[in-house]
Amino acid sequence: MTEAFAPYDSADYLTSLEDIAHYLQAALEEAGDDPAFITYAIGVMARSQHFSELARKVGMSSEGLHKALSNEGNPNFATIYRVTRALGLKLELHPVA
Repeated sequence: MTEAFAPYDSADYLTSLEDIAHYLQAALEEAGDDPAFITYAIGVMARSQHFSELARKVGMSSEGLHKALSNEGNPNFATIYRVTRALGLKLELHPVA
């Protein structure tokens, strides 16, 4: 008997705003100098929500937002900011030293 496994997608487990915030915080800590890692994490967060509604809130088409947050995407800061705000998050910066 063989077992069948469904593909794992972190977005399936981001069910609350708190989960999303913790996920982004962990991604920021793990990313190092890799901004693409953050873009990927924000894409996962976006997929965890109603994507087309999120795109509307951001002022983009679903296709455009998906492309911006894909592995090949290179969103500008304004897009990142609008997505995080539309998800209900506030970006904050703190000194690290």
